[in-house]
Amino acid sequence: MTRLQLSDDFKVESEFNTKLMDQMRDAELKSYGFLVNSFYELEPAYAEHYKNVMGRRAWHIGPVSLRNRETMDKVQRGKKAPIDEHYVLNWLDTKEPKSVIYICFGSMSRVGRAQLLEIAMGLEDSGFSFVWVVRTLKNKEEERFLPEGFEERMEGKGLIIREWAPQVLILDHPAVGGFMTHCGWNSILEGVTAGVPMITWPLFAEQFHNENLVTRVLKIGIRVGAEQWNSWIEAKDAAVKKEKIGSVVIQLMGDREEAEEMRTRAKEFSEMARRAVEEGGSSYADLTALIEELKTYRKPST
Repeated sequence: MTRLQLSDDFKVESEFNTKLMDQMRDAELKSYGFLVNSFYELEPAYAEHYKNVMGRRAWHIGPVSLRNRETMDKVQRGKKAPIDEHYVLNWLDTKEPKSVIYICFGSMSRVGRAQLLEIAMGLEDSGFSFVWVVRTLKNKEEERFLPEGFEERMEGKGLIIREWAPQVLILDHPAVGGFMTHCGWNSILEGVTAGVPMITWPLFAEQFHNENLVTRVLKIGIRVGAEQWNSWIEAKDAAVKKEKIGSVVIQLMGDREEAEEMRTRAKEFSEMARRAVEEGGSSYADLTALIEELKTYRKPST
């Protein structure tokens, strides 16, 4: 058994993972270059390090979610949502600007009953309106995760969506003022593009590194305090308690100076992202340069 070092704090023992990562690294070194769903202004130091220190070729062409400009384009991204997008938009239309927090842990993670219960109680205690995308561990016991009377008490204040939601559409709505996320890269980019500050709750893979980018480098997010590496939040135990969840929601969504500063920075990055994909922007230029380069590329004869 070999050890794959993923960071100083999180290590996974797996022959499969190690073999797979070795194959990925080999393929990367042999490739012509990389298309990156990011934009230069978001992480210039990393882009320069990748190119000048690691010697890799890369073209930043993102955020790709900005290619979906129309409402139907945003709705049709990914799977079909079990809820009508017009209902979601109409519900959000009844809320004040920046008053709703959106909660989603991505398409791969399943949340156990104990943690779902803590999230529900933390959201209720915070007093803020919310849209919550719930994916359970797929058994009957997990269906009964809400506190008794929760849905009645939260009627009009909270909207729960099962399994899949039109995330870009929701994040872009003026009523949404915060995003509790698992820190998957697509979600991070969509949050940045929408100009929404985040509560970071990483679960596995590179998500802990993404959390550091959001909270320490960009300074547009607050950590919930998750430390456990796991693609599932175990059903028996809650990794984060309701007191912490409610506290960080209030911290992000309230009118404190720290929250206002994060909202201002998030808005600035959103504007940078939109300029990047427009004509003359950094991502537009990178994609154009790649296309022109490939036009002239000729594979050498063997």
